[in-house]
Amino acid sequence: MDVNIGHEVGYTIPLETCCSSETVLRYCTDDMLLREMMSDPFLEHYGVIVIDQAHERTVSTDILLGLLKDILLQRPDLRVVVLAIPPMTAKLLSHYGHIPLISLEPSSPARVVHSNSGNKDYFYSALRLVLEIHRTKEDGDEVHCAQSILQREGTRLGADLGQMVPVVLCPGHGGLPPVPTVQPDSKRSRRVFLSTQKDEDMWWATESISFVIDTGVQKKMVYNPRIRANSEVLRPISQCQADLRKQLSGPTSKCFCLYPEDNRLPAENSPQILESNITPTVLFLKRMEIAGLGQCDFIDRPDPEGLMQALEELDYLAALDDDGNLSEIGIIMSEIPLDPQMAKALLASCEFDCVCEMLTIAAMLTAPSCFLEPPAGMTHEAVQCHRKFQHPEGDHFTLINIYNAFKQSQREQFSEPSFGTKTNTHNIKRALLAGFFMQIARDVDGSGNYFILTHKHVANVHPLSGYGAQSHKLGLPEWVVFHDYTLSENNCIRTVSEISPQVFIQIAPLYFFYNLPPSESKDILQDVLDPGGKREEEKQKAATTGSDADSGCAAGATDVRQMRDSVT
Repeated sequence: MDVNIGHEVGYTIPLETCCSSETVLRYCTDDMLLREMMSDPFLEHYGVIVIDQAHERTVSTDILLGLLKDILLQRPDLRVVVLAIPPMTAKLLSHYGHIPLISLEPSSPARVVHSNSGNKDYFYSALRLVLEIHRTKEDGDEVHCAQSILQREGTRLGADLGQMVPVVLCPGHGGLPPVPTVQPDSKRSRRVFLSTQKDEDMWWATESISFVIDTGVQKKMVYNPRIRANSEVLRPISQCQADLRKQLSGPTSKCFCLYPEDNRLPAENSPQILESNITPTVLFLKRMEIAGLGQCDFIDRPDPEGLMQALEELDYLAALDDDGNLSEIGIIMSEIPLDPQMAKALLASCEFDCVCEMLTIAAMLTAPSCFLEPPAGMTHEAVQCHRKFQHPEGDHFTLINIYNAFKQSQREQFSEPSFGTKTNTHNIKRALLAGFFMQIARDVDGSGNYFILTHKHVANVHPLSGYGAQSHKLGLPEWVVFHDYTLSENNCIRTVSEISPQVFIQIAPLYFFYNLPPSESKDILQDVLDPGGKREEEKQKAATTGSDADSGCAAGATDVRQMRDSVT
C-alpha cells in the first residue's frame, strides 16, 4: 500500500503494539484479539475480521470461532472471513450454517517420492537423505531436522561439494538469518532449513526451496488433567499437513515422504483445546459471561474431565465464588495475561511485599528458557557457568539472580536491597505457594525421588536445576514447590525451590489439603496441622482418665471426618 508501518497498516503482538489513530488495517495474534474482547466483547471497533490458518486449531482460534458465532447474532453488520483448508472447511460450514464458500485450486504439486519403509527411524533417515542430496550436488535448499549432526557430517563430505549451512527456523530468534556470504571462487553454499511441526509456518517465508523431507510424524505435548502434567508423544501428522508440505516445494521441486504412499494419516489436525490445559480458557470464558456473551459454541467441545479439573483448580485459587461465578479475585486474575496460578502468585506478592521479585520470576518463566542445552562434551563447563548464578533457596531465586546480572551487564541502575534477606526469601516462598500449592513434592528416600502429593507420581529434578547439578554436594531439600511436571523419558519436575511443610499448611486452602489422596507425605503434613504428640497425649489421657476424655477424642475425630466428607 506504500504507507509507513504503524499508520494506515499496523500490528499488535504480545508486549508490542505498532498502531495509531490512522490505522485501518491491523494484524494481530489470535490470543491478543481475545484479550481485547475483555474490554470490547462484541468487537465493535472492527468491521471485518479475517482469521488466517484456522485449520491449525490453536486454542485461541477455536475460542474465537466459537464466540464469533454469538457475536454475529448481535452484530449482523460484522463480516468474518475464515481461511482454512479441507477438511476444516466442512466443519466450518456445519458450524456456521449457510455461509458463502470460496475455494481456490492449489498450484501444481511437487514431484512426490514416497518411502516404502516405516518411520521408526524417521530422524536419522531424514538426515541421511539430506546428506545424500548434498553429496549428489543437486541444486536447492532443504527443510528438516537437526543442526549439529548435519554440520559435522557435512564437513566430512568434503569442501568440493560446497558449504552446507543448517539453519534452525525458530520463532523468537530473529526469524530467517541472512544468506551465508560466499567467496567469489568458492562453491555455492546450500542452506538446510530445520524445523519442528509448530514452526513450519516460517517455511513460507523462504524462497527457492528445492527439496522438502517429510518424516510423517510429529512430537506433541498433550496435557493430562488427572495428573496436571504434559506428556511428550510421537504421532503421525495429519493428511492436511502432508498436503501443505507437498505444496510448499512447488512444481519444480521434490517432496520426499518417509512413509508409504498408502499410509493412512489422520484427516485433520487434532484441536489443541482437546490436548491442552484449559484452565486459562475457562477463566477467560467466565470473564466473557460477565461481559454479556453467551456460552462459547465450540467446534469441538473440550473433554468434560478437563473442564471439571479447570473449574476445580480455579476454585482452589479462590477465583470462583460459592455460585461458581468469578469472584473479585478471579476478575483481577483474568485481567493479568498469565497462567491463573502465576496470576494468583503475583497478586499474593502484593500482600507479602515482594512484587518486584515475583514480577521477575513471572517474566523469566513466561519467556523461553534462558538455559541452553550444552553441546556434546561441554556439560561440565555449562554446569560451572550455571553455578555462578545458583541460589541456595532454589531455581526461582536463581532466575532472579540471572535477571539481576543481566540488568547490571546492561549498565542499568538496578538495586533490590531486600532480595536475599531472610524475610524477603520467606515472603517469596509464601507468594509462590499461594499460586502453586497444587505443585508440591517430597523427597521420599533422600536420593532425589520426589513424590508428587496430588497424584502419587514419582519424578526427578530436571538436570538443569540447581538441585540437579549440585545435589551430591549440598544435599536435596525434602519438600519443594515446582513450576511444571512433564511425563517423558526423563520424567522431571522443572524450576524447583525448597519449601517447609509449615508454610505450605499456612498458605494452601484447607479443603485442598483434605482432598489430597492418602499417603505418608500427607500424614506428615497432618502432623504439622495437628501435631502427633498432642494427639498421642490425648489418647493416653483418655485411657487413664475415663470416658470424658475418650468422648472428647472421638468428637474431634468425628469433626475431622465430617469436614473431609463435606469437602469431598
